[in-house]
Amino acid sequence: MVAKLSTNERELFLKNNPSWSVLENRDAVQKVFEFADFNTAWGFMNRVALAAEKADHHPEWFNVYNKVEISLTTHDADGLSQRDVELAGVIDRVASSMGS
Repeated sequence: MVAKLSTNERELFLKNNPSWSVLENRDAVQKVFEFADFNTAWGFMNRVALAAEKADHHPEWFNVYNKVEISLTTHDADGLSQRDVELAGVIDRVASSMGS
């Protein structure tokens, strides 16, 4: 079983990652990424998908043209966990390397 983040861990994540926001009515965080075009957005999603598969932790996402909306939560923990924190870091690094 995966443990939920403590209140202090959650606050620290949000303080250190202000571009991620808490989803209303869910114990989850969300971020919207915008790229130059659809090809770049799709490439970003592919890179994130490979990292997520390797970590066995998968985001919820939605894509329209050059925008990708990602939500993170850990269903096994019924909320945010360290797995989300780690995946958010990977996602941000991938996005940064692709011009988002």
